Amino acid sequence: MGKKLTVYMIDGTEYGPRFSEIGNWVGKAVYSPRATVNKIINRKEFDNPGIYCLKGDPTDEAFSERIYIGEAENIKTRLKQHLSDPNKDFKELIFFISKDELLTKTQIRYLESRLVQIAIEAKTAQIDNGNSPSLPTLHEADISDMEYFLEQMKLILPVMGFNFLISSTAKPMIRGNEEDEPRTHQLYQIKTKTFKATMQETDQGYIVLKGSEAKKELSPSCTETYRNVRRKLLETKILIEEKGELVFAEDAVFNSPSAASNMVLGRNSNGYTEWVTKNGKTFKEIQESINE
Repeated sequence: MGKKLTVYMIDGTEYGPRFSEIGNWVGKAVYSPRATVNKIINRKEFDNPGIYCLKGDPTDEAFSERIYIGEAENIKTRLKQHLSDPNKDFKELIFFISKDELLTKTQIRYLESRLVQIAIEAKTAQIDNGNSPSLPTLHEADISDMEYFLEQMKLILPVMGFNFLISSTAKPMIRGNEEDEPRTHQLYQIKTKTFKATMQETDQGYIVLKGSEAKKELSPSCTETYRNVRRKLLETKILIEEKGELVFAEDAVFNSPSAASNMVLGRNSNGYTEWVTKNGKTFKEIQESINE
């Protein structure tokens, strides 16, 4: 079932501050580039308790964004502290409040803890928080409410350009590798005898499955982008060294079949022809048969 997301651009520009809301959800997101925060900081939304995320440039080029997650009983007061702190070098911010103004201190601490936990587990961004704060004690009904609140936050964040919760790993449902399997369950093997690697296409992306092997050294022709991807996989221990070989310790998500084959083969490659079914049909041939 779909959801209706409403985005209101406060100053009427495509790069300025904006609000975001979902259907009948009691929450509300407020986004702003750092440069325009002072223009809207006196709005009533900033006087509420809530949870916020600051986004800046990563110090490690293996990641595309650096994120700090926090909570405050008064968003305005806390943001003013960050704006005057030379160690909080961020470019964009987003915070979430309740329109009914009923979020308690314990509830926002719960949201902060869960958000940090999910962000660290996603292994997608550089997270400044380090360890996840401990979960406060909440009644079962409150936990249910906060988990629903969190699910809406997870929908809004990527729309606002915050991708740190989009996981680099996944646990796909494997149903088999027969060629008559549905498109999202088809399994492919890398077309080489040097390495054993399996890929699965899902709605999340192109997943190289746990246990797949990869070439240890990257070819000189590999672009800087893919060198950073490889470094990120190693730093987050998604890809580990085992008996002198590189092995995927988790199911790794890629945004294209070629990105997946590049990481396995250690060179620039065409994933549409490098990945084949057990019967030798290429990924390209399967896609063409689906689209006929």
